[in-house]
Amino acid sequence: MYPTCLTQLARANPFSAPLFSLQKVEEPQQNLDGQRPRRLAAAAASDEDVSCEFGSSKYYALCGFGGILSCGLTHTAVVPLDLVKCRLQVNPDKYKSIGNGFAVTVREDGMRGLAKGWAPTFIGYSMQGLCKFGFYEVFKIFYSDMLGEENTYLWRTSLYLAASASAEFFADIALAPMEAVKVRIQTQPGYANTLRQCVPKMFAEEGLWAFYKGVVPLWMRQIPYTMMKFACFERTVELLYKYVVPKPRSECSKSEQLVVTFVAGYIAGVFCAIVSHPADSVVSVLNKEKGSTAAQVLKKLGPKGVWKGLVARIIMIGTLTALQWFIYDSVKVYFRLPRPPPPEMPESLKKKLGLTE
Repeated sequence: MYPTCLTQLARANPFSAPLFSLQKVEEPQQNLDGQRPRRLAAAAASDEDVSCEFGSSKYYALCGFGGILSCGLTHTAVVPLDLVKCRLQVNPDKYKSIGNGFAVTVREDGMRGLAKGWAPTFIGYSMQGLCKFGFYEVFKIFYSDMLGEENTYLWRTSLYLAASASAEFFADIALAPMEAVKVRIQTQPGYANTLRQCVPKMFAEEGLWAFYKGVVPLWMRQIPYTMMKFACFERTVELLYKYVVPKPRSECSKSEQLVVTFVAGYIAGVFCAIVSHPADSVVSVLNKEKGSTAAQVLKKLGPKGVWKGLVARIIMIGTLTALQWFIYDSVKVYFRLPRPPPPEMPESLKKKLGLTE
């Protein structure tokens, strides 16, 4: 048995579970080729009937499809709230509050005015969802294979953060053009009312740069947001099954598991909104004003200005994140994709720490 100080150090690791699980974990079996089946270390897929192998091309493709549905549909559904939120950020003198923003928008543009920007929102966030969720699964498995089974368990929060940041880097490049178009339509009345009107006008005025000048502020906003979204969600699911749900995940029905997914998604969404809101304010103003830089906008807004519209964003992002995880997990259930259970300490690590014979 290893010295007790090693056990104490492992328990003090901030990236491990709050308490060690002493449930028995079977060693992974080798297949006919003598290789272990692909799995996320310490979080192997359950033995239920699945339609494809964990980490296969089909698995990644269907995860990407789930990302398209989860992000494209949810962001489009909250376009009215997003429109008011953007206007609160760029013109706080005119739009005093959420309620006032809705009232002014309806009075000036009618009910149809609340749907401005729905087309670029749907296209842009569908592409973002494809990259965000699809690449997250890719990078999570890739980094897990690099770390090995034991380190994946001990450093799983760092793994979630690294995988989500890597995925969001590419997702924002896909999102940037349509995000610029959306903000221009929503925050500059009279500039353009549709995607077809806005794109050629922006290109004629500023060239290709018009669509990508907001990509760095997008990274500033979305990468912390996505890191919080995935890491907080993964750990919240783990804690809910450990301390709240009265029975193991394997004994929960699919509908009960999806309820846990929704609750964990909403909790993660609240933290996401707070972390990413200052950068979101910069992006909204930057895409409205020609020739501005992120530093200029940040200086103009000031410490208080960057937090305008936070309540609306918390409501929007909390609901969005919960629905996104619910839809994404539902797609996995529908297509019978492998859904690894919450991670447990590998048997080999338990032996090293003297927690098992």
